Formats: sequence, C-alpha cells, structure tokens
Amino acid sequence: MSADASILSSPTRERTLGVSLVLASAAFFAMTGIFTKSISTDPWTIACWRGLVGGILVTGYVLWRSGRSGLRIDIGWQGWSMVAVGCLATLAFISAFKNTYVANVAIIYATAPLVAAALEWLFLRVRPRPITLAMALVCLGGVGIIVSGGLGQGNLFGDLMALAMTALSALYMVMIRAFRDTPVVWVGAIAAFILFGTGWLIVDPLSVSIHDVWRLLCFGFTFACAVILWTEGTRLISASEAGLLGSAEVPFAILFAWIFLSELPPAASITGGAVVVAAVVFHALRARPR
Repeated sequence: MSADASILSSPTRERTLGVSLVLASAAFFAMTGIFTKSISTDPWTIACWRGLVGGILVTGYVLWRSGRSGLRIDIGWQGWSMVAVGCLATLAFISAFKNTYVANVAIIYATAPLVAAALEWLFLRVRPRPITLAMALVCLGGVGIIVSGGLGQGNLFGDLMALAMTALSALYMVMIRAFRDTPVVWVGAIAAFILFGTGWLIVDPLSVSIHDVWRLLCFGFTFACAVILWTEGTRLISASEAGLLGSAEVPFAILFAWIFLSELPPAASITGGAVVVAAVVFHALRARPR
C-alpha cells in the first residue's frame, strides 16, 4: 500500500471505529430498562448501587485518559449545576423504567436532541433550523400518542417521568455545549458518587437480596461502559452522525425488552414510536454534512 493510500484510509478507519463505538454504547444504554425492570428494589437503591460501581469505573477511565489532574473538585458552578441536573435525570430515568414500558421510555428519550435544540434557542439564542422545528412538532405528536396510551393503564406516571428525564437530559446537552471547559465525564462520575452517598442516607442499600446484587453490579458496569464507549466514539465522528447512531438505542431497547422481559408495548406505543423514530432519523440525515 502506498503512503498516499495509507493517509487516505486513516480517516475511514477512524470513522468506522467511531461508528462501532457509538453503536456499542447504544446497545449498552438500551440495557438500562432490562436491569431496572428485573431488579425488585426501589429506584433510590438502584441509583445508589449504579452510582457506586459506575462512579468507580468512570473514575478509572478518567485516570487513564487524564491522570490525576483530571480528578479535580474545583469544577466551578457550571460543573456543579451539571451534577445536579445529572442526578435528577438519573432518578427520573430509573423511575420511568419502573413505572412504564421500556419502549415508551426509549422512544420518548429519542426526542432529546430536538428538545435540546429548543432549549438552545431559549437560553443561548441559537436559532434552530426550520427542519428542526418541524421535526420537533412531529415528535411532539408521536409522544402525545404514546402518553395517551398510558391513560387509565397505570403507566401515565412512568411516561411523565420519561418526559421529565428527557427534558433534563436535553438541558444537560445544552450545558455541555455552553460550558465547554467543564470535564463532562468527570462530572458524570461525581454525580454517580453523590447519588451513592445520598441513597445510602435515604435507604439501606445492603438490604437487597443476593438475587439482585449481581444485577446491580452488572447495571453499574453497563452504565460505565456506555459512557466510555460513547465518549470515545463521539471523538471520531461528527455530532450529527453520533445523534443519528444514538437512535439505535430505541430498537435495541425494544428488542431486549421482548427477549428478556417478554414485554411487548401496546399499539399506541408502536404507532407513536414509529412517528418519533422516523422524525429523529429524518432530521439526523438532513443534519449530516454533505
């Protein structure tokens, strides 16, 4: 192979690796619903154990990437505000999975990039493109169909928690863009440790059954893997492509829920989900640079 061919193939190899890492992170993120549903304890206990295991693993990753200089406490008010939003989003995330279908949570969360665009316009005065506004309205209709299916079925609280989690996650995305000097991965580890400490004060995490302990440990492990894979993958591809590939979490989540939990969403979830996924994928394809 000539030197010129080697140089030309290097960006291709990087893009292939980035795509593979982001897809793998989507698969790991999609396992959240499986673990949350299969663990019998309350959301605070789940958040506590996931915070401990995930925080330790993410801290090890930060040490590997940045050394001890990356483990600083002086993250400023921007970093601590991100910690607070991240903690609330995690609690809403787990509560949503506990109280509604895995498919509902995954589909509603798929609208987060479009919600983030709306928040950017509101707080940062970044004017969204017309296609973004149009697809946001389409997604709003799809989410409305999903939530309406939970009326009278005991799933409404979980759907509302999924909406709250999506809004908080979108706000977190905007904060990442606004506070560019904030160490995002380390902020996530701090949030995980805070959830662990707070959960220890509120509940008794040691009261879980042996049956649930290994699931809690695996939950923390998959959370850390998802964060690390997503962080490394997004370094190698464009943000729009990462957003498009992140939509793979929806079919992954529905497939895993069907295989491991025998959970099939109702017709309203399938209909609304098709609307949301089509809008998100269409928007991501239009946002890709030529």
